[in-house]
Amino acid sequence: MYRKNKKNEFYTILAKKEGYPARSIYKLKEIDQKYKIFKEGNQVLDLGCAPGSWLLYISQKVGNKGKVIGVDIEEIKIPPKANIVFIKRNVFDLKESDFKDKFQAVVSDLSPQKSGIKYLDSGKSLELAERAFEIAKSVLEPGGIFVCKIFESESSNEFFKKVKNCFNFAKIFRPKAIIKRSKEFYIIGRGLRV
Repeated sequence: MYRKNKKNEFYTILAKKEGYPARSIYKLKEIDQKYKIFKEGNQVLDLGCAPGSWLLYISQKVGNKGKVIGVDIEEIKIPPKANIVFIKRNVFDLKESDFKDKFQAVVSDLSPQKSGIKYLDSGKSLELAERAFEIAKSVLEPGGIFVCKIFESESSNEFFKKVKNCFNFAKIFRPKAIIKRSKEFYIIGRGLRV
């Protein structure tokens, strides 16, 4: 829809060359470099983790003492690693009791199956972002970090305000790896208030 040939696109080629299954890795990498999301030893929850690029990146950042749990309805396409746990489940079926520990960060790259109808896709994106935010509030430790993808819409500003009200710092950010005509952007919340 946005590009005629994704395979010849810069970030797609770079991801393949560097051993990541998707170009989305460069969005997360830029967010992390700018906002210092992950630290060694962190416990991180990755919602909408398939095909696994974010899991790979986060597992490297948190190291052997940390852990990243990925949740998606699709299978991941990365080799197993000791500090990665994958749960094949719909985010709407997750419960706080599914997790033993609290997390220092919750990241969400959840995206609806696109229909090409902007208001419909934006509405589904908002629904996924709201669910990711609910989960983050229940499983993040005080002071934790939330990163969430959402599509621009009339309601996305209201959603940003909700996030801002729960965190000491909140920012809207659009990484360079996002396709120019795409409506997606990320919301970063640091310092969850309790």
